[in-house]
Amino acid sequence: MTQTVDRIEATGSPQARVDAWLSRFEAALVTCDAEAAAALFAVDSYWRDLVAFTWTIKTVEGRDGIAGLLGACLDRIEPSGFRTTETPTEADGVTEAWLEFETATGRAKGHLRLKDEGAWTLLTSLRELKGFEDRRNEQRSKGVEHGVVRGRKSWAEKREEEQTRLGYEVQPYVVVIGGGQGGIALGARLRQLDVPALVLERNERPGDSWRKRYKNLCLHDPVWYDHLPYLPFPDNWPVFAPKDKIADWLEMYTRLMEVPYWTSTEVTSASWDEEKQQWLVTVVREGEELALTPRHVVFATGMSGKPYLPSFTGMDDFEGDQHHSSQHPGPDAYTGKKAVVVGSNNSAHDICAALWEHGADVTMVQRSSTHIVKSDSLMDLGLGDLYSERAVQAGITTDKADMIFASIPYRIMPQFQIPVYDAIRERDKDFYARLEAAGFRHDWGDDGSGLFLKYLRRGSGYYIDVGASELVADGKINLAHGQVDHLTRDAVVLSDGTELEADVVVYATGYGSMNGWVADLVGQETADLVGKCWGLGSDTTKDPGPWEGEQRNMWKPTRQEGLWFHGGNLHQSRHYSLYLALQLKARYEGIPTPVFGLQEVHHKS
Repeated sequence: MTQTVDRIEATGSPQARVDAWLSRFEAALVTCDAEAAAALFAVDSYWRDLVAFTWTIKTVEGRDGIAGLLGACLDRIEPSGFRTTETPTEADGVTEAWLEFETATGRAKGHLRLKDEGAWTLLTSLRELKGFEDRRNEQRSKGVEHGVVRGRKSWAEKREEEQTRLGYEVQPYVVVIGGGQGGIALGARLRQLDVPALVLERNERPGDSWRKRYKNLCLHDPVWYDHLPYLPFPDNWPVFAPKDKIADWLEMYTRLMEVPYWTSTEVTSASWDEEKQQWLVTVVREGEELALTPRHVVFATGMSGKPYLPSFTGMDDFEGDQHHSSQHPGPDAYTGKKAVVVGSNNSAHDICAALWEHGADVTMVQRSSTHIVKSDSLMDLGLGDLYSERAVQAGITTDKADMIFASIPYRIMPQFQIPVYDAIRERDKDFYARLEAAGFRHDWGDDGSGLFLKYLRRGSGYYIDVGASELVADGKINLAHGQVDHLTRDAVVLSDGTELEADVVVYATGYGSMNGWVADLVGQETADLVGKCWGLGSDTTKDPGPWEGEQRNMWKPTRQEGLWFHGGNLHQSRHYSLYLALQLKARYEGIPTPVFGLQEVHHKS
């Protein structure tokens, strides 16, 4: 039997090879033979699980790692019914297949990459819980109760009653701290899954986290990358949305998706009650102090939500304006002024360009090398196959694109990305030559893997060029290098003694780890217990090892019971909100959720 299957795998069609592998794989799973199942993988292999087997987000590597996962999970997961959902394809010695299967508690999808020696990559992804399906398509609610009912309440009356009681007479099961794109997406998911949740936002309106940023801010990601759950942008939406347009969309989305959402609400403290197994979250809502007692708290305060403002000698002596980039009001007041922008990443470039457009004399202080990629090249070569009109026409839906991207384990993602950035380097070589001739210090990442890996590893160190780099290359934006030593009454002084006259200083110095919000609201002990958020442990610049295989603490259980993190760009807010919502729904319904490989803590801040 083994010889027959091996021959089919080596010489049969892609469908036959995948079917044979799935048959042997499922047979091993049914008998709980973890070693036999692991032997079906290549020596260098990777299994990425999004909640389906592990009740967390976890990647294991090699046959030993796969055997360890299966040995811990098989007896309770009961996976079955593995089958392809479309015809497998083959290219360059790799057969790829889309899968679906079931577990004891849910329905799942997956993706397989198969080589001659066995499975190279496997993605398994929980999509819904049995008996608690998302209320859409055939599961959608009627929306009306036909017949004649005395005292019937309208939809609006029911919504008003719910909004009046939630947080007062009825406590939420989940409190989401932060009502930006992440909190709103998760709130919509939990709403559809009937999990009582409340999203807290300190601003006056949904979308204010975008609305209140500098006026020229636009998304650098294209529309196909940025859809929210359930309700995609219309097909006439601009490719790159201005921040006020995004803000209005988020406000409308919150209302249409009926997300329970409190504005003008500041969280002042949170503490975990071990005996009661619940949180005490103290908030001030429109001047009134209230206490909420959820079972779970999600920090959706954003990767770019904890501004890092450096402390330099002389800041108190400086007589001009100075502020973090997150507080930048826009360029209007600085016409004819001397502006110094400390930093050289996305916000720094955007702010420098806007100041130059409004007649300011602008100097960018580049403290370390920065990766630049032209927007057009990134859209074509970096994103075009997954998130573009071209991809849509080829049948790549947003969900499928998300799954393709998720199917590439982070360990081997550089080998997929390096050729992309090699092609960009060649396409735009004249641009890079001009930029570097102007003195701009450019890099491609520690291993040449470019923007996406920089984002995943450290969340900084890059700029998607929409025009500012041309100003740098042409010398219209002045360039200085080095670290800030101190400020005087009217200047920024660098460590080499260079003095930059300034009427305004903008600190485009980035953001701290999300567990900084935990330190502020819960306490440093809890922040240290859960550890740093974001990064892969790649041992590259600003992403210290050891290797962790997934982004630290994001969208999965942490070392503090009932404490979660949710954040990232619009793509991540959309995609990973599903898995976080399913984990919370399972707990709400009392479904056992034993976690395999709970996040280890190697870095506290």
